[in-house]
Amino acid sequence: MNTEPQKEHQWLQKLVGEWTYETEAMMSPDHPPERATGTESVRSIGGLWVIGEGQGEMPCGGAATMIITLGYDPQKQRYVGTWVGSMMTYLWLYDGELDAAKNILTLNSDGPAMTGDEKMTKYTDVIEFKSHNHRVMTSHVLGDDGQWHQFMTVDSWRKQ
Repeated sequence: MNTEPQKEHQWLQKLVGEWTYETEAMMSPDHPPERATGTESVRSIGGLWVIGEGQGEMPCGGAATMIITLGYDPQKQRYVGTWVGSMMTYLWLYDGELDAAKNILTLNSDGPAMTGDEKMTKYTDVIEFKSHNHRVMTSHVLGDDGQWHQFMTVDSWRKQ
């Protein structure tokens, strides 16, 4: 099982490094956005996978640790991964693809609705490289109205 990284795996290597981030999250429609900061360390596993571990504040206060794994599955021809955080018990499973320009990775997932009524809904996390040292992730949720609503933005800058 000696697999050579493909161009899709190589794209993920852009994430490798030490990052700082600023988050802006809409916790509810009738409150102003809340901000938080933190750091993220992303490393490669064999050029096939990346693992990122973030440490920082929650937008509503308190400390948080987050871990993301991302890879590319050549059989599915899809990006795959997971996300877990110290603030919840849910394991997020990602399935995604790059845009035609190879600059934006859209990761789809199903997860608990933010309404608190224990139903599931659809989410997307969109990672866009603005430059080699700056990436932006926006998170969206599919609302009961059938529309996608952006609820979070994370600006990440590579440490120099």
